[in-house]
Amino acid sequence: MNTTRLLGRFRIDKPARFRLAAQDCADTCGFDMSKDEAKAALKGDLEKLTHLQERLYAHNRWAVLMIFQGIDAAGKDSAIKHVMSGINPQGCEVTSFKAPSAEELDHDFLWRCAMRVPTRGRIGIFNRSYYEEVLVVRVHPEILARQQLPEPIDRKTIWQQRFESIRGFERHLTRTGTKVLKFFLHISKDEQRKRFLERLDDPEKHWKFNLGDLAERKLWNRYEAAYDDMIRHTSIPEAPWYVVPADDKWFCRMIIGAALVKTLEDLRPHYPRVDEAMRRDMKRAKKALLAE
Repeated sequence: MNTTRLLGRFRIDKPARFRLAAQDCADTCGFDMSKDEAKAALKGDLEKLTHLQERLYAHNRWAVLMIFQGIDAAGKDSAIKHVMSGINPQGCEVTSFKAPSAEELDHDFLWRCAMRVPTRGRIGIFNRSYYEEVLVVRVHPEILARQQLPEPIDRKTIWQQRFESIRGFERHLTRTGTKVLKFFLHISKDEQRKRFLERLDDPEKHWKFNLGDLAERKLWNRYEAAYDDMIRHTSIPEAPWYVVPADDKWFCRMIIGAALVKTLEDLRPHYPRVDEAMRRDMKRAKKALLAE
């Protein structure tokens, strides 16, 4: 299966009228595969990723920043684990953003994420990101009072201002050599319920359960409205959103893997070219080693 051809179906190129409710969380594009078949399809992309990442690292001109967003139990952790399993850890870094620290609150909302942007040649992964500032903070506006913002806070314009800042930040990253790849993992409310119950029934998954997740679940409609607005205002040509159906975990992972492969291929990273002087040095070095 050529999953690369499916990417346009999930990339949001015309966000103005985007509605999350119109997207099918269980869409697998008509492919009915077993778990083993899906694993085999993902394995092909992982093998490509191994070689592409090595060239990205050697080329040292571009970095790739992957951003994962999604409601609780959407599968962000497992997607990162499986898709990045073929990546050399030396060329990859994962950052999970929790509630901001006192130091982070003393800076603007982009600062802590800007500090973790990957260096050239590397792949950086944000498990949640600055997008929380237009999601959880919007659903829970009382958080704004703790962010030490200049007063008065205009609650009618602050979200549009943050969208503008995010668009500018991502355009700046792209212009200066960091390709931004954004995934919203889209699961249904029924699938979230199923995954919460699995956590409660499996002792090995108890650590994943948080009673606060149920309180957030009651705000489903408010989160969906916030996601709609976020995608409409921040899916830009330089960094479009991929809204990936995530009820089927393996199909979701295949789409993410295909998107990363396509992004790296489009960057066309290559090994540094060796000039004639270096070739002569290499010949002398080889001759010396063979003579030992």
